[in-house]
Amino acid sequence: MKNVAKCLLMAAVVGASGSVFAGGDSGFYLGGSVGNAKADYSEDTDFGDIDFSDEDNAYKIFAGYNFGLVPFLNLAVEGAYVDFGSFEDEVRGLPGKVEADADAFTAAGLVGFDLGPVGLFAKAGLVSWDGDVKALGESDSQSGTDPLYGVGAKIQLGSFAVRAEYEMYDLDELEIDYFSVGASYTF
Repeated sequence: MKNVAKCLLMAAVVGASGSVFAGGDSGFYLGGSVGNAKADYSEDTDFGDIDFSDEDNAYKIFAGYNFGLVPFLNLAVEGAYVDFGSFEDEVRGLPGKVEADADAFTAAGLVGFDLGPVGLFAKAGLVSWDGDVKALGESDSQSGTDPLYGVGAKIQLGSFAVRAEYEMYDLDELEIDYFSVGASYTF
């Protein structure tokens, strides 16, 4: 069994070595990720401070283009659809629970550095979001466009990559931190 594991490891290293010297795998890519979104809302009102915090499972579907202009350096543009899930919390001074859900479309630029088959990247862009809030038997819909930031790491094996990301979304008074793990394939 140890020999099989050694052979598989050797094949993965040899297969990845071509992409190590060629820089990032350039071209169009598609991917998806799943993770955890944590929402925090805080506002000072005439009636007192309103604080809301909850987390839920979330997912993202993304597509992008990696220009691969310089070895070891990745420059890419990426668009995504993100479903942050549903949030629910009790707010001091209000009867019942406050419920909220949000989803978004994003556009971002990415800069990354390849360190062999492992790469690190950062992103910045815009998020166009829609959200619904239910409280006190009333519901309200809101939308807007706000900034997003993120950092991540990936393991690239040929055209396939596994990614782990942390993204920050600042949606007016609602802040969402999204931790995710996913995969992408470059064509």
